[in-house]
Amino acid sequence: MKKSTILLAGLLAFSGAKADEGMWTLYNLPQAVYEQMQAEGFKLPYNDLYYGADAVKNTVVNFSGYCSGVVVSPEGLVFTNHHCGFEAIRSHSTVEHDYMLNGFLAKSYEEELPNKDMFVSFMIEQKDITPRMKQLGIDAMNFAGQARLIDSIQTVLTDSVKRINKSYHVEVDAFYEGNSYYATTYQQFNDLRLVFTVPKSMGKFGGETDNWMWPRQTCDYSVFRIYADPKTNGPADYSENNVPYKPKHWAPISMEGYKEGDFAMTMGYPGTTHRYLSSYGIRQMRDAENAPRAQVRGVKQAIMVRHMRADEAVRIKYDSKYAQSSNYWKNALGMNKCIDSIGIIGQKRDYERKIADWMAETGLMKGQLDFDRMKQLYDKQFETVKAMTYFRESFIRNNEFCTRAVRVLTGLEPQGPSDKPNKMYFQFADNSEEWDDALDKEVFIAMLKNYKEQVNPAYLPDFYKVIANKFNNNYEAYVNYLYSKSDLMKKDAKMYFNKKKFKNDPGVQLGMQLLSMYETLREAWAQTNEMVAEQEKHLCAAKLRMEEDMPHYSDANFTMRLSYGQVGGFELAGAPSGYYTTAESIVEKMDKASENVEYYAEPVMRELLSAKDFGPYTDKTTGKMQLCFLTNNDITGGNSGSPMFGDKGQLIGLAFDGNWDSLSSDINFDKRLARCIGVDIRYVIFLMDKWGHADRLLKEMNLK
Repeated sequence: MKKSTILLAGLLAFSGAKADEGMWTLYNLPQAVYEQMQAEGFKLPYNDLYYGADAVKNTVVNFSGYCSGVVVSPEGLVFTNHHCGFEAIRSHSTVEHDYMLNGFLAKSYEEELPNKDMFVSFMIEQKDITPRMKQLGIDAMNFAGQARLIDSIQTVLTDSVKRINKSYHVEVDAFYEGNSYYATTYQQFNDLRLVFTVPKSMGKFGGETDNWMWPRQTCDYSVFRIYADPKTNGPADYSENNVPYKPKHWAPISMEGYKEGDFAMTMGYPGTTHRYLSSYGIRQMRDAENAPRAQVRGVKQAIMVRHMRADEAVRIKYDSKYAQSSNYWKNALGMNKCIDSIGIIGQKRDYERKIADWMAETGLMKGQLDFDRMKQLYDKQFETVKAMTYFRESFIRNNEFCTRAVRVLTGLEPQGPSDKPNKMYFQFADNSEEWDDALDKEVFIAMLKNYKEQVNPAYLPDFYKVIANKFNNNYEAYVNYLYSKSDLMKKDAKMYFNKKKFKNDPGVQLGMQLLSMYETLREAWAQTNEMVAEQEKHLCAAKLRMEEDMPHYSDANFTMRLSYGQVGGFELAGAPSGYYTTAESIVEKMDKASENVEYYAEPVMRELLSAKDFGPYTDKTTGKMQLCFLTNNDITGGNSGSPMFGDKGQLIGLAFDGNWDSLSSDINFDKRLARCIGVDIRYVIFLMDKWGHADRLLKEMNLK
């Protein structure tokens, strides 16, 4: 056995836990990790994970840059989470045809719905290009120089791979806090169509009540299809002439289920973790980022939900926005709770003392990593970071007026004759189906008031002087004035930016003052940020060097990763959590819908899930219809929709959530508590069959 394998096995024996932690890159998966996977029941050869046309990784997709998905048929069907398809479902919904409320089934290819700005991409290949980047001097560059170098290398590498396949492109990403750089080749398909979704009552069953919680019964999935050029079977922009994509490999769906202790593997695109982060960085995350984010979103969401419950049209417009906001509102609250209850900052400080002792003993990293300097830098930027969080949460993409006020100055395409500057203008497209006037105003009023109450007066934009002097601190009067006097919100208004009226527009003036304050905050933050990042980079390097005989994975950065472990529960409030939920449990919650509207589901769902016999959907071990299940796989944002595979690479579920008890796992993975919640693939197929009667799709997946 190799030295690294012996050491890993020794550590596992000492900790009494299996190797469930880790978001591993596939092309260089450590042999020690693979051997541990085998010891826990994995049956496939090493090369079947990454290499060859039939590799498991070839079934997994980056879903639109924010989620994961899996290809499940020879005609390019893709499963992902319902909440990942949420905006696509919402965008096709109207009061007359509310697919969000009622679900959707395309009965033919012709009925499948195209989606603007959505895509899936496949990872083709990944390589370590660290020596090349270091030779080019990236370590000596500031952030701007690093960005320019990465961009130029991406261009060179993309030009190279396009000689192999014109649809390929390369992305270069930093790993291990900038100590390494990998180049990843992708193939992106831009014609992605909605095929099937369950009603929101099932796809988001339990709503915010159950979000991040266990037990769960949510049937969190939606179905899309990749379309391709009919001549090449390659990527193509949307066209009526495109045909379903024919992949070389797709994930086999298992109806056999799982039992406690069975091997389970998750593969997807986890977004961001910070497990190498210092104790000082964690304190800043807790107090200057998470706490302000939760505070502002709590104010905003109370307004949103009141308007949404009063008007169905408003609900359709804001369903997706509310879900996105509330998800990380609750995440921020839960993470802070765990940071304190587990004592993570103290644990990190203890580990940092261990590194300091190692540095003193070996002399390594001397003149690079300096904990006193790191503390001073974090202390210096703390208040600025806190104010930036309040600013972004209050004014950036938070209501339509502020969004337009900034866009008209920073990103909106001018119209009119380019050779006649005085006749060029800005004009906003009519997007009234995406926002509501009354809700927008009330949120804006609340944000103006809340921001002033929370931040140092030095961080107030100049328009607060107008609110005080001209409107006697009446925020409602100021907002009504903006909406009535500014052209920003007037339908079809042409704003000629070379004319005096444009600069005098109160909405444009507000936008200028927002940008000015943001630049002030950004400049203050930039004074320390690169030095902070350098210290964090050295901290990561020190850990890797001190533990060089152990395998280490890099923090998540939305590149493909593998996580593995077992099916199983945890101790929940001093009692076993159980590792699966049943049809009986969701019916019990449905019966409480009068007490909690988030447990409402259509009567047909209650009827289906009250069946006495679930036939092929009954688990052979428990005799139950199983809905959701737990594994100790590693998960974070971006993993939503990740396929959950069994010991032979068979699809057993889709990952959709973590558990409340371990929301600090983005910075500290707790083997005792951290769990991945997945929807059982049999539950997915059950609703496609019994509710959707989606026979053509079931046949396509060889299930009927």
